[in-house]
Amino acid sequence: MANIRKRFPSVPHMKATARWRIPGFAWDYMTGGIGMEENVRRNSDDLQKIMFMPRYLSAAPSPDITTTIFGQTLSAPFGVAPVGLAGLQWPGCEPPIAQAARAHNVLHVLSTHATQSLEKMKQHSGPMGWFQLYPPNDAKMETDMIERARRAGYEVLVVTVDIPAVTRRDKDIRNGLSVPPQFDARTVLHAAMRPHWLLRLARHGIPHFENLELYAPKGQSIKEFYAFLGSVLSNHITADRFKQIRDQWPGKVVVKGVLDPEEAAVYMAMGADGIIVSNHGGRQLDAAPSSVSMLPLVRKRLGPDALVMADGGVRSGLDIARMIALGADYVFMGRPFIFSVAAIGDDGPAHLIDVLKLELAGTLSQLGCPRLVDLPDFLHQPEMAGNP
Repeated sequence: MANIRKRFPSVPHMKATARWRIPGFAWDYMTGGIGMEENVRRNSDDLQKIMFMPRYLSAAPSPDITTTIFGQTLSAPFGVAPVGLAGLQWPGCEPPIAQAARAHNVLHVLSTHATQSLEKMKQHSGPMGWFQLYPPNDAKMETDMIERARRAGYEVLVVTVDIPAVTRRDKDIRNGLSVPPQFDARTVLHAAMRPHWLLRLARHGIPHFENLELYAPKGQSIKEFYAFLGSVLSNHITADRFKQIRDQWPGKVVVKGVLDPEEAAVYMAMGADGIIVSNHGGRQLDAAPSSVSMLPLVRKRLGPDALVMADGGVRSGLDIARMIALGADYVFMGRPFIFSVAAIGDDGPAHLIDVLKLELAGTLSQLGCPRLVDLPDFLHQPEMAGNP
């Protein structure tokens, strides 16, 4: 572990190594966005503009970074965001990520587009596991997926609403991305240059959409299967649709993919128990605002007592502190967890959580901030500096 700490002291170091282990077609899918990818950059750039004012005349004790969500005490205010096609990006990565979240007592959200089934993954994530639902426009399929999640023991359903249509991401089109992967000349070349990835693929097998394949007509080609997914998983989640899901699910419902403060208020009024402010990692609409720019507006609209969470561009404990200072109760990350397992191996996700905890606690200590709830008091607004 000492060598891991020395080689990978932060997310950028993990990303740099992962870049040379993941094939180009999978790397492009994971790190890319839609269009010119301005929204991917906007998420990060807007976060870096958020500054704090440290106060050194402080007798603050060691900071407390624990938090409570839905009555569950967690060791840190960050967790694992749902990552689609994770098993293609790094074969076999989903169980160790979930296991690390469970061991470290942080939340783990499993994607509908995971390459391992929701039933299998709940055994790894345990009480830390939430399930993200891409609501299908097939009523029977929707009911069955919700019932499967209930039977598996999930208590929180994360309804993702920012997927009204199939997206056209240029890099994925050029790479012919699919699951299972189609090994044409381009993908074979990409894979041949990444022996670590090939060894993982040989060990864990070809990834599949295990949560979705049982609903597809039998005997379909890969192209036909993708057409099927596009036909059932692309739709607007209307008020009536959301109410139906809310009525079917006995536990907590969190809505993910909200940017507009008024829309967030409507979801809460319809029975949502929480909101995740998100622009889907910059992967849906290149002209959308960053998550962090909308976060304080959503918080203001919903008030201090609503559960407001966020994701988008977070790469450090400092970024987590920035999100919390602007109104987030909890912060999710997806890509960094893939970087960690690809760079380090199955011990990577646990190391990443350790790094983020240390960075976050270090940020609070540097500020003289004793608790997460006090972070807004340390925000620095240059445009107001010097004003009477």
